[in-house]
Amino acid sequence: MKVAVIGAGPAGLFVSSQLKYSEVTIFESNTKPGVKLNITGKGRCNITNACTVDEFLENVVTNPRFLYSAMRAFSPNDTIETFEKNGLELVTERGRRVFPKSGKAQDVTATLINMCKNGRTKFVYQKVRDVKTDGDGFIVVQEDGSENVFDRVVLCTGGVSYPETGSNGSGFEIAKNLGHTISDLYPALVPIETNEDVSSLAFLDLKNVKVKAVCGKKTYEEFGDAEFFKKGLCGPTVLSLSSKINKTDLNKTEIYLDLKPALSEETLENRLLREFSKKENKTVEDVARTLLPSKMISYYLSYCKILANKRVDRVTKEERRALMLGLKSMKFTIKRLSDISRGIVTCGGVNVKEINPTDMQSKKVKGLYFAGEIIDVDALTGGYNIQIALSTAKLVAESVNKEEKEKQNGYSY
Repeated sequence: MKVAVIGAGPAGLFVSSQLKYSEVTIFESNTKPGVKLNITGKGRCNITNACTVDEFLENVVTNPRFLYSAMRAFSPNDTIETFEKNGLELVTERGRRVFPKSGKAQDVTATLINMCKNGRTKFVYQKVRDVKTDGDGFIVVQEDGSENVFDRVVLCTGGVSYPETGSNGSGFEIAKNLGHTISDLYPALVPIETNEDVSSLAFLDLKNVKVKAVCGKKTYEEFGDAEFFKKGLCGPTVLSLSSKINKTDLNKTEIYLDLKPALSEETLENRLLREFSKKENKTVEDVARTLLPSKMISYYLSYCKILANKRVDRVTKEERRALMLGLKSMKFTIKRLSDISRGIVTCGGVNVKEINPTDMQSKKVKGLYFAGEIIDVDALTGGYNIQIALSTAKLVAESVNKEEKEKQNGYSY
């Protein structure tokens, strides 16, 4: 059986490596595989999260139930065992995030490529313009107009995030031409741009903070690390929040930053009183230096509307409360989410109602399969999205392998 795998990201490479009996051609629009994979996790590549399947599904934002079979077929533990068996040393870090021990995403890509060196797989570095079917097979049309016939096609082209890496939405067009519906696309795992000018805080990292998004009666919270960039907030907590609020009315959504989540308002106010009593001849700025990174002090005091050189013995009760609230619930309003092209993943894709969740085969076109980000599923940060790519790819491979084996044993499709 001849199988065309379109896209050489984690899903495409992994499905190809798991096809046991077929002749596989991987079509890739870049000049080498794994271009986007090589820059994930700031070049370190968080390949999975060392959690249970149930815990994993709790971190899937869009259509988690659709992934139940895929996760049961190939769990995070299976990912860890597979990569280690193929020579890649792994380490598990805070938040159960699993990385290559080398800290190099290229080593993940190299491992996947080596797994494809089975004598049955070849790479074609050219964009696929279209895929046609006459009911018996598929015709893959390349950018130069050349056509090749295949028995099965697997679309692993990703979404529309980081289009310069090849994820330019071309797979969505192919799927649409084959009769599939594409769910609306939204930015996911992107920075949040604020109306407030935070340019003075750019590149400031914050550890162990709580970030909360309030959307009417709904509240979403994330605990961990955050950071500022010139136009707003980013970092793991903020990226995760962006995926939870990307379908809400952002004009009615507010972000609150808790810089001291381990302390209650009462405890924090008492601490301020102690600091004031120890520094009664000092300024508010002097006290702020005991509580915050120096880069944040000016913005913080401006937010609290208190002069930096005001002596602490002249601070009113109302001003002290403002200082406390500035630490516990610093508010930001949302200008917009960063562009979808800058998202770590794409929210939206091929409608899951048109895909069989037990094998990732199209319900509309027999022999057409999907794996990875092209499907309308997305998850939070922490290794979940690459795991989704691998798990869906594994289901595809199992289905095609079973079909090929039955064919060799004399059964018809």
